[in-house]
Amino acid sequence: KQKMLKVLGLGDNVCDVYLHTGTMYPGGQAVNFAVYARMLGAESDFMGVFGKDAVADHVQASLDAHGVGHSHCRIYEGENGFARVTLVDGDRVFKGSNKGGVLQQHPIYLEKEDLEYADGFNLIHTTNNGFTDGLLPALHGLSPLVSYDFSYRWNEEDRVERVCPYIDFAFLSCSDLNDEETEKLCRKLYEKGCSVVTATRGSKGATVFDGERFYCQLPDYVTPVDTMGAGDSYISSFLTNYLSVEADESLTTENKITASLKKAAEFAATVIVKDGA
Repeated sequence: KQKMLKVLGLGDNVCDVYLHTGTMYPGGQAVNFAVYARMLGAESDFMGVFGKDAVADHVQASLDAHGVGHSHCRIYEGENGFARVTLVDGDRVFKGSNKGGVLQQHPIYLEKEDLEYADGFNLIHTTNNGFTDGLLPALHGLSPLVSYDFSYRWNEEDRVERVCPYIDFAFLSCSDLNDEETEKLCRKLYEKGCSVVTATRGSKGATVFDGERFYCQLPDYVTPVDTMGAGDSYISSFLTNYLSVEADESLTTENKITASLKKAAEFAATVIVKDGA
């Protein structure tokens, strides 16, 4: 029996404060990844920076409730990250944030023991909002695969140069690009050193490039209640599926990617009919 998949979400945690309902939901790309991966059956942990306030307490309590470890997090005096959000016809609209709160003054640094701990995972997922770009060369030297969510920041040339040589999986949000632009972008990131590039494109689905060919997956059409978490759930499902079948020699790369994309679309469809991520 294969050992349980172990994944680490490294980077940002926030609460999404919903202005129209006065409710706050735990979130942040790295936290969402860790929680969704846990829901999908992986063992998962989160490593990041918490402030000391009700927002931080809420995120930590949620991680505990979902069985996601956070033993290597740092805690500093000050505000935890939060974002203000409202919904317009089921689509989340951000109304500003405190830019990561304490994380901005105290970005994550990795001590020798943190690197040893991180080395015990199959995959480390980090993001454009985690202030973690500088850690990628060190992570690249460890045994886990490294995945990075650029979100909308793939058009920042210096970020692409800084990140791509050190990652295995890149995720991009590009719902406003046409097919040709999307394929060109995927090729570019692949050529900069990233092995598998996935562009999520909202209602147009997802496009993946593995250096050999392009794969497309349409979304499972549901009427969204709240699109918060759609991308993170897609990423979590794609990666956990891909990694769990990766060692299966009876499957071709094509089958592995196609099956993982299908699962990702199914899982994301269950998330966008709920409030919050």
